[in-house]
Amino acid sequence: MIELEDVKQNQEVQELVIGAQKQLDVLGYTEHSIRHIQIVSERAGKILKDLGYNERKVELAKIAGYLHDIGNCVNRVDHAHSGAIIAYNILKDMGMDIKERTEIMMAIGNHDEETGTAVSEISAALILADKSDVHRDRVCKKNMSNFDIHDRVNYAVTDAQLKLNVEKRIVTLDLTIDNNICPVLDYFEIFMERTMMSKYAAKFLKIWFELIINDTKLL
Repeated sequence: MIELEDVKQNQEVQELVIGAQKQLDVLGYTEHSIRHIQIVSERAGKILKDLGYNERKVELAKIAGYLHDIGNCVNRVDHAHSGAIIAYNILKDMGMDIKERTEIMMAIGNHDEETGTAVSEISAALILADKSDVHRDRVCKKNMSNFDIHDRVNYAVTDAQLKLNVEKRIVTLDLTIDNNICPVLDYFEIFMERTMMSKYAAKFLKIWFELIINDTKLL
């Protein structure tokens, strides 16, 4: 069976990840490369593992997390859809079972808030993992005078933790935001759709989504 490590070692995947970030750098977007995809991969797998899903489903969630942003090498617009198809074909060439690669394709194709939603356990875990990665480490620009609102919000987040309380069945995104860089309101201005998407994804997994910013529960 194809494992996450096999995917990481695939030269085609490696070059697509590099190409995707190269294009996003030119366009001025935040980081979507190795740092981001490894965090999303790890978190997506951990969510399903902690909720008691079997090892194979956990592994598929990790693979989906690692591959979810490769569509950015085509274009930022509709990157979820193009990435899903690219991932499907790569996994097919690697010999992955058709049911498994279809699950991954569905998850990747539905991870973007503009067109997607939770349609499976893997997609729900991917959404929660992806939307929880808000942090200053994702800001690629060096000059703060060139920051747009996405850069400011991400740079203002000095700590971001996704916590799952299995007994209470609550998943919590706990953020620390430096108000000297941007007000909390700016977070909701750009991330409200992502927050609602995360809430629905949690509901799909039969858990509750909470958002805490600077020790204040906001959702």
